[in-house]
This record gives sequence, structure tokens and C-alpha cells, in this order.
Amino acid sequence: MNNDRYMNPLVREPIYKLLIKYGVPSILSFLVSAVYNIVDQIYIGNIVGHLGNAATTVSFPITTISTAIGLLLGIGTASNYSIYKGRGEDDRAERIVATGISALLFLSSLELILVVSFINPLLKLFGATEASFSYAFDYSVITSYGIVFLVFSIALSHIIRADGSPKYAMFINVVGAVSNIFLDYIFMVSFDMGIKGAAWATFIGQLISFILAMYYILFLKDNPIRKKDFKISGEELIEILKLGSAACINQLAMVVVQIVMNNVITHYGAMSKYGPDIPLAAIGIASKIYIILIGFNIGLAQGGQPIIGYNYGAKVYRRVKDTYLTTVKISFIYSTIFFLVAEIWPQVFINIFGVGDELYMEFTTILLRITLIMTAFNGLQPITANFFTSIGKARLGIFVSLTRQVLFYLPLIIVLPRFFGILGALYATPIADFIAFLLAMFFVIREFKAMSKAGDEVILDAEIH
Repeated sequence: MNNDRYMNPLVREPIYKLLIKYGVPSILSFLVSAVYNIVDQIYIGNIVGHLGNAATTVSFPITTISTAIGLLLGIGTASNYSIYKGRGEDDRAERIVATGISALLFLSSLELILVVSFINPLLKLFGATEASFSYAFDYSVITSYGIVFLVFSIALSHIIRADGSPKYAMFINVVGAVSNIFLDYIFMVSFDMGIKGAAWATFIGQLISFILAMYYILFLKDNPIRKKDFKISGEELIEILKLGSAACINQLAMVVVQIVMNNVITHYGAMSKYGPDIPLAAIGIASKIYIILIGFNIGLAQGGQPIIGYNYGAKVYRRVKDTYLTTVKISFIYSTIFFLVAEIWPQVFINIFGVGDELYMEFTTILLRITLIMTAFNGLQPITANFFTSIGKARLGIFVSLTRQVLFYLPLIIVLPRFFGILGALYATPIADFIAFLLAMFFVIREFKAMSKAGDEVILDAEIH
């Protein structure tokens, strides 16, 4: 038995201290990443109006697909990297990283080609109305040029974090987001470029993040990747896809859900006093607000990933369980505070994205209050999915990831509006959240029992919490 691996800080240091080290930068990284998706909509909503907000809602599936690819290869690579490091297999860990980066280049380039080639039918599929199409086209064409940069930035942040540099991963996202905010003002306010200005600001921000991430991989990484390893190795790629597929499939499921939701909300909105464009704009705002909530929880889960992955690889199961429970506690506190603010003062969120007419404000307020009912328990599902991925149980991670979006939410958003109109589409969210929460609890309890039965490989010389 290699006892050196049990001297690693991931095994020895208090969990709260480790979560501060890995979790806080990860959370900030995800929240800052959310800024990429939010800041444009803030400027667009205030300068262009609700049709501009509707346009970003229509284009958002493209961003989600890019995120799916980034998480597939980023989480898959980072999770394997942590596990192999925990086992003491450093060479295998580095080959995993090289393969992940090589695959990133191929898949992101393929997405870029397909999106640019089929942009018109894609936007119509994503729910663009006659009034919002031109705005959606202008925005999507420009931001699509940055697909490769976005995918790389997402993926490499996970790898850099697993390499022991969470602060640098946060730095990448912060610099990119700040650049985006600054350029939004320059292009949209100073140069009066409208929605195209917001798109160019996003593109440049993503380019800056990409450059910083690649600089770390090539020049700052403690164990530089050998040039000969920069190839797609079938064996390593399979391992990456196994552990990254849960997060990827969840994102792809979100794409399907977004498309269905956009079309359902415009269809039933047209039958109501609100019309098709107000609900489309409002659901986009709600989605961006939700990103702030879920971004915190995903960031927290990813902060725990190196701790969980390493200790599971080292068979220190008590530390695995303690880390999971700690992340759940933190998530519950944050989500509860978020819920109270959203329910009591929804205008705090709405006004950020621009003030509309009475009908617009009325519907957006109703939407937020309904869709965020189960907010306090929302964190358990993504945290649990990431937990199973971190311990190498990819299939279960995939299943947990899919439960909320595919098994529960998608059928509900199709069925409920048939009976309750546009409000039925809104109530689909909290119902799906609650069922997914219960199912996640079931699988975690079962896994904890299995770990308790297996027991730790070693008993540490002190209780560490």
C-alpha cells in the first residue's frame, strides 16, 4: 500500500477548509460564468427592450450545447485526473488531460461548423417569433464565432481546478466576464451598436478567457503535458466520456427542454392576454436568474469534486460522505435565502433586466414566484449527480442528471398546459424539482449504506472534519 497518498491535503485537511479552497473559487467561477449569460441580457433589456430579451432566450440553446461539450470533456477529464492522482498513477492522469484537450478541439470545431451552417432553421426550431427573429439572428451569428473559445474555457476551468489551482480557474472567468461587461457598455452605449454590440462583447470576453486558460495548460501546469500525448487516445477518451457524460447529457436534456419550453410558452401565451413575446422574454429572464441559483450549487459540487474523487480513490469513505453532506448543508442555506428574496421582492431581479409594460411586469412576477417554489431543495439534484460522477459511477450520475429534466419536467410541461393553460407550464417546474429531490435522496442513502459496509481502507490518526 502506497501510504504517501494518505498524506495528501485532500485526505488530511479539514473539509470546510478544503471547500473554501476549492469550493469558493469554483462557486465564484460559475457565478461569474453566469455573468456571460446575464450581462448581455441586462444591457439588451434596458436598451433594446423585451424583444431583445426574447432574442437571447431563443439563442440560449446554442450556449447550452457549448456548455454540454465543455462539461463532457472538462468534468470527465478532471474527475479521472483526480481519481488517478488519488491512486498514485500520475502518468495516466497526464495522458487523460492531453486526450481531453485534443477532443475539445475536435468537438468544438464541429459544433461551430454546424451552427453557422444551419443558423436559420435552428433559430426557428428554438422558438423565434416573427418579431424576435431578426434580433436573434444578429446576436446568434456573432456569438457563434466564439463557440470554440467558450467550450475550451468551460472545460479547462475544471481541469485547472483539479490540478490544484482553483484561484486561477476563477481568475479566468472573472477577467472574461469583466471584459464582457466593459465592452457591453462601450459597444452598446458609446458606439450604439445595439444587440450586435452585446454579441461582440461576449465574443471578445470568451476569447480572453480562452487565452488565459491555454496559457496555464501550456506554461503554468506543475507537470507539463508531453507533446506526444496530445492526441485522442481511444482508451483515455472512453474513460473521460464515462465520467463526463452525466453533466453533458443533463445539459443536452436542458436544450430539449428549452426548445420545448420556448415553443410551449409562445403557443399558450398567444392564447392569453400576454401574447407570445412577453412570456418568451420572461422565461428567458427566469432562466438567467435560475443560472445564479444553480451556478452556486454546481460550483459548490465541483469544488467538492477533487475531495470526493481523491478520497474515494484512496478508499477513505468517511471523508467522501462528510464532504457530500457538507456541500448539501451549504447549498440548502444559500438556496433558502435566494428563495426568500425571490418570493418577497421579485422586482429586485426583474428590474435588472429592464422595465416593461404592465402586462410584462405582471407575467414575469407570476412566473418567478411559481417557478422558484422548490428553490431550497434544488441543489440536491445537481450535487448528487456530481457526487456519483466523482466516485466513478457514471451511469448512476447520468440517471440522476436526467430525472429532473427528462423524466419529470419534460412530460409535465407538455401535459399541464393542456389543462391549465400557460400557468400549467409554470407549475411544471416546482413539481419536477420536488420529485427529483426525493429520488436523489433515495440513491444517496443507498450509496452511503454501501460505503459504510465496505469501510475505510485506513483509519486516520485523527478525526478530521
